[in-house]
Amino acid sequence: LEHRRRRGGLGAPAQGADPAWLSGGCRQGFQPKHQHQNRLTAMGAYCRSLTSVRHCRSLASRTTPPRYAGVATFFRARSLDLHSASPDELGAIDIGLLGVPYDGGCTNAPGARYGPRGVRAASASYIRRVNQATLAVPFDMGLDLADLGDAHVTRPFELTGAHDEIEAHALKVISAGVTPLSVGGDHSISLPLLRALSKTRGAGVAPPGLIHFDAHCDTGDDYGGSRFHHGAPFKIATDEGLIDPRRTVQIGIRGSLAFAEQWAFSRSSGMRVISADEATELGPPGVIAEVGRVVGKGPAYLSFDIDALDPAYAPGTGTPEVGGLSTLFAQQTLRGFGQRPLAGGGSGGLELDLVGGDLVEVSPLLDAAELTSLAGANLLFEMLCVTAQAVARRRAS
Repeated sequence: LEHRRRRGGLGAPAQGADPAWLSGGCRQGFQPKHQHQNRLTAMGAYCRSLTSVRHCRSLASRTTPPRYAGVATFFRARSLDLHSASPDELGAIDIGLLGVPYDGGCTNAPGARYGPRGVRAASASYIRRVNQATLAVPFDMGLDLADLGDAHVTRPFELTGAHDEIEAHALKVISAGVTPLSVGGDHSISLPLLRALSKTRGAGVAPPGLIHFDAHCDTGDDYGGSRFHHGAPFKIATDEGLIDPRRTVQIGIRGSLAFAEQWAFSRSSGMRVISADEATELGPPGVIAEVGRVVGKGPAYLSFDIDALDPAYAPGTGTPEVGGLSTLFAQQTLRGFGQRPLAGGGSGGLELDLVGGDLVEVSPLLDAAELTSLAGANLLFEMLCVTAQAVARRRAS
């Protein structure tokens, strides 16, 4: 497009050209008969109005290296190392993609420490810039997104000390005003991430709600001599006031139990538990509606354990459970948390106020043909899209 403009083949942008479709909506007043036609026409109209490389950065270019080339970053975002970045450099970032390569809280098969590396590579190789289903383009919403590297730990064999290190890394990021989107690592990392988030919210501010995809409730207690393993982060988070259990939804719960009341805390504390069976009956629209009812419009944290998916879609994880969600089910549900175009024009979706999130338990060493890393990268992209929409709304308000 830039090449054509320089040669005189592409005129100035149309007066009042509206790129609203980038944030998940459609051009105002545009109501074609078919949603597919709507998307293509809106995209085409906007692209015809582009006159600079800045607007074209989400589109393929002759000068852009192929996706299999170069150093991998999350979604090929620019790299900014959180350990060496100055406060001013971090403060310029709106959303920070952060690896947390730690799996010292695993109670079964380890390997999730390699999760950030696997998801990074899959996202750089296979994920493009535009969400075809919602038309969201997180890199073209006026936000600065960066891969902040890894919140690695120096004491991986000391669980609570490792969590303290992760919390310190996350606190540096969040204190700079960055909305974090992290990739683990096992699910125990959610606890230090939530602790860091809580310390930046100020005294007297209500804790965020939680949308939690998982095969397990992760509200257990002591196991093998510790409470801080990957099966208990959300009980501890509730006990410490880091999340509001009455604004918490757990989706995809299933599998055999060690004892009948293993997840009793979830229900007794007021969490809404949606089993995999119930989720299947409700379908994505029903689950989305239930999330909207429980979480409401207040701030919320999004946590996705890859074992929420059936092992047919995500075999590379340490505690797989059959009978899980499909990748498409998860994608459609996540899309409902943001803004999405409607077939007749306009937009819908919960427009949740997401303040952070994590994707955990991807274990490339247990994977087959990179299926789990690929699923994780695609789900992380859906999470990025709805999080970017939330951040853009906060910036505009």
